[in-house]
Amino acid sequence: MKRFEAIKRITELIDNEILVCNIGAPSRELFNIKDRDRNFYMLGSMGLASSIALGIAIAKPDRNVWCIEGDGALLMNLGSLSTIANNQPDNFTLIVIDNGAYGSTGNQKTYTSQKTKLETIAEGAGFVSITVINNEDDIIPVLKNLGKGCHFMKINTLPGNAQVENIQFNPEEIKGRFMKSISN
Repeated sequence: MKRFEAIKRITELIDNEILVCNIGAPSRELFNIKDRDRNFYMLGSMGLASSIALGIAIAKPDRNVWCIEGDGALLMNLGSLSTIANNQPDNFTLIVIDNGAYGSTGNQKTYTSQKTKLETIAEGAGFVSITVINNEDDIIPVLKNLGKGCHFMKINTLPGNAQVENIQFNPEEIKGRFMKSISN
């Protein structure tokens, strides 16, 4: 499975959740699979999707917040794992799609393609709920059964980007419609 298929499976369960998505190709893929006002597409800040999603989860404790982050982006901001795990919002799911590559910049290999195990780092940071998925068919059952809590979920995929259209909104439009959708 590639990232596109993983995102497609994740979106099958999206209902009222707030969804923050990693920069570049993942955001474009999400936009083309299931655009909606409660999706926040990162444009220009690699590694900060998880931090932004954490802030939203803390500010909106009555809403479930999911974050799709890439392995390369998470490697750029590993400190976010400690911050998330120590704050433990019970409405937060960090979904790391690990394809072992910097997909948005040409599929250069990340260290997760070698020795680095993000789930081990997440455990050391303090996450209690950690799941690793290797099979596309396991994504929906795992997400359905997570329940309340602060979850780290890693989905292993193959590298590669889907050929999709660019996001049709500028950053100000993305922010405006997103803020309006979560304000009530």
